[in-house]
Amino acid sequence: MALRQIRTQEDEVLRKKCKIVNEINDRLLTLIKDMKETMYESNGVGLAAPQVGILKRVVVVDIGEGPIVLINPEILESKGEIIDLEGCLSVPNEHGKVKRPQYVKVKAMNENGEWFTVEGEDFLARAFCHEIDHLDGILYIDKIEM
Repeated sequence: MALRQIRTQEDEVLRKKCKIVNEINDRLLTLIKDMKETMYESNGVGLAAPQVGILKRVVVVDIGEGPIVLINPEILESKGEIIDLEGCLSVPNEHGKVKRPQYVKVKAMNENGEWFTVEGEDFLARAFCHEIDHLDGILYIDKIEM
């Protein structure tokens, strides 16, 4: 495993739409391990592949309950809304209020290539939405409520 450099908001890679993962292979598994290590080392709660310069639809999230890996994630359902402060490892030392769903249901693949669904409420829902936005070139600063 290795730490990867986190790209900051000036990097154009963060504004690109990521490609679907078609194959789970050793290279992808290494990327996921590196992303987890980089997220923990940076005291983050989530990290998306474009944040380390890889345009693949992969995110890792850990709000303190253990890591969740989402490959090709898709939000199936969302309910409610909460406006709260958000930050991002790619936008260091800044925060802003963003409206997010209070609940989301996400479909994704795991590291074994198996599809599963996961539900998140409150902070976990926010983390899922924030990281999945990265896969479409969207940063939280694009959604700040004035």
